[in-house]
Amino acid sequence: MGMAVWKRAGACLAAVAVVTGAAGCGNGDDGGKKAADSAQSEVQTQNQMTKVLQAAFKKTSEAKSSKVRMTMTMPAAMSGGGTMEMSGVQGWDPTVLDVTMKGSALTAGDPDAPEQVRMIMLDDAMYMDMGAKQAAEMDGKRWMKMDFGAIAEASGDPALQQQMTGGMENMNQDPAQQLALLLESPNLKHVGPEKVDGVQTQHYKGTLSFEEMLDANKSLDMLSEKEREELVAGVKKSGLKGYDTEFWVNEDNYPAKMVVGMKFPQGTMNMTAHYSDYGAAAEVEAPPAKDTFDFMEMMKELEDLGAGSEAGAGS
Repeated sequence: MGMAVWKRAGACLAAVAVVTGAAGCGNGDDGGKKAADSAQSEVQTQNQMTKVLQAAFKKTSEAKSSKVRMTMTMPAAMSGGGTMEMSGVQGWDPTVLDVTMKGSALTAGDPDAPEQVRMIMLDDAMYMDMGAKQAAEMDGKRWMKMDFGAIAEASGDPALQQQMTGGMENMNQDPAQQLALLLESPNLKHVGPEKVDGVQTQHYKGTLSFEEMLDANKSLDMLSEKEREELVAGVKKSGLKGYDTEFWVNEDNYPAKMVVGMKFPQGTMNMTAHYSDYGAAAEVEAPPAKDTFDFMEMMKELEDLGAGSEAGAGS
């Protein structure tokens, strides 16, 4: 299996986020009243925004699924840089995903890469359709299975185990979880009304530093203090500065669109998602076993072959 295959797998895994002040002028009494009125108005506005987003979070959490159309762009200076588009269905609680992907992030530097790749996530595992050419090299098996729990366990790294087994929800960008993170933003702002895909929505935005995101993300609560420190150190090494998150909420209190920007020294990684058909059954099934090869089993076989070759050379 060539390096291009691992690049495509890596690209898929990567798919897988301001407050203004006013000063009054005039005499002291009038200025104090204006300042008090302004402060009260700001509190009321903040409370109204929070109520709207909390209602959207509740409805989205209960819907458990939606259709999704997503575009991810990564700076060219980053590994796997380019654009990736995906569309299909996703579900949360439990996490499931069935999407078709295409774009330069999958095909760059690989003339044999398929124009599009189907990816399924189910039961803590990811299945990737590697294409007809790959099937010819794997006894007709075109689907590669990556069991995140098995991969993490084989690594022997507890922090990686927690990230991979507990972070499945992050990979398919559950809009309810992203709404919950936006509510934690210290500078949440209502931008105003806008139309998205022909539907009237209200636009909200906010930012979070990595540390604020870490505190708000309950899926990371199981990390020990040491594991948390290692995770923070790794992210700081990558240069991630923070998250800019925007939501457009429709009149039914469902997110119609989400934009998450992650700032790195090489540039900003952007993800734009459009959602529809909330609550429709996300009927996601794993590929037939006869058409599937396991990533970890294949790696073990390669290790055994390597060990056998070394033993033969030494005899």
